[in-house]
Amino acid sequence: MRIAGREFAVIGENIHTTRVVLLKGKRVEGLPGGGEALRFTDAAGKPGLLPIPEALKRTQDYQEGRVKHVKVALQAAMAGGSEGLEYLRYLVRRQEEAGADFLDLNTDEVSLRFEEQRVAMQWLVRAVQEMSPLPLAIDSSRVETLRAGLEVMGQRRCLLNSASLERLEALDLARQFGAEVVISAAGEKGMPEGTEGRLVNAARMMAAARERGFAPEELYLDPLVFPISVDIQFGVHCLEAIRQLRAEYGLRLHLTGGFSNVSFGLPCRQIINEVFLLLAMEAGADSGIVDPVSSRLERVAALDRASAAFQLTEAMLLGRDVNCKNFLRAYRKGELEV
Repeated sequence: MRIAGREFAVIGENIHTTRVVLLKGKRVEGLPGGGEALRFTDAAGKPGLLPIPEALKRTQDYQEGRVKHVKVALQAAMAGGSEGLEYLRYLVRRQEEAGADFLDLNTDEVSLRFEEQRVAMQWLVRAVQEMSPLPLAIDSSRVETLRAGLEVMGQRRCLLNSASLERLEALDLARQFGAEVVISAAGEKGMPEGTEGRLVNAARMMAAARERGFAPEELYLDPLVFPISVDIQFGVHCLEAIRQLRAEYGLRLHLTGGFSNVSFGLPCRQIINEVFLLLAMEAGADSGIVDPVSSRLERVAALDRASAAFQLTEAMLLGRDVNCKNFLRAYRKGELEV
């Protein structure tokens, strides 16, 4: 996708079995005979409903008002349900229309059993490849599930998400299957501290990738985005790492990240995510693991920097609003409209 004269690769993150919608949200509709269903629009533009199964209602997520909607759709589709397949097609179409460059797939939450995750990943890769010409990004916490997805990918361009110092075998897997790869700045035994920790880990990952013959343009380096609700300096650490990594490795390397992580635990997540995404782009990021449906890049590029909402959010993201006090005060007063 081209934004403000620059190419920005959108890794559309929303076809994940981890994703939830709220029971009281607009995506869920009560059924006349009782129960609820997920709303969607089919390829012909007609409204559809995907029933939420009774078994799901015994889960903690449901009891707390959340539904893992992609999991519901995937399980229904794999069982032969046309509504489940159409719901997945609806998700894919929305990502395409919003400008995704990759469709990121994850089946980790479909089951606790690896064999069921593996089968689901291979089923989902085949199904989505029939729905869309876009390249896929295969995402999982298990290297074995990553392999399962790559095994049925065929010759289409693809991206492995992700490799790190604690699982260098994922880098070997990407090389074996000719995939591009997200490499993260995670350490061997945990997350990095500050900017320097990110830079040290990134340098080691870059060296490991070069040893395996990867060209810079095949790599998407993720310096890691942490919630500023935990530490107000986390956004600063990430942005500074992006600046230094761009200066160190030049323009051929892609710099990416799960930028929506920055807003976890805070209200008004959309404005936080969009301001942070803009700051990351200005620092040198040319890719993002984001949902382009909820964070339209055209809107991000056109944000009004003079607005009170932007300035409050920017100050918080740059570590100038201790404990997010000014932002939260403005939220309570209803002053964060953009």
